[in-house]
Amino acid sequence: MISFEQKGDFSKLTSFLNNLKGVFGLSDLDKYGKRGVDALASATPYDTGNTAGAWYYKINREGSSVSIEFCNRNVNQGVPIAIILQYGHGTGTGGWIEGRDYINPTIQPIFDEILNDVWKEVCK
Repeated sequence: MISFEQKGDFSKLTSFLNNLKGVFGLSDLDKYGKRGVDALASATPYDTGNTAGAWYYKINREGSSVSIEFCNRNVNQGVPIAIILQYGHGTGTGGWIEGRDYINPTIQPIFDEILNDVWKEVCK
């Protein structure tokens, strides 16, 4: 049998984590959103430019959480073009056009930058 016993409380940890909530403001998230949109636009396979020019971001707040959502508004007959460029799609004649992973390698450096910048603020 395993048992645990704990004395005291987590008030210092809770206080520290609550202080971290204010480390990044909306202007910081806005900066990363713009960088992400620029990176995605430049990496998007280009034919007409409609998909590359249709990237945007949203900053979502839910309770104490904040997230950045990258979206693309180029939709043709209900099909999001950015997604079929990423994962591939069938053709009208029974063929298949292979997708190209352009989203993940493009947006990962933005996420890494956010992580590094937050960590720098935490360690100050």
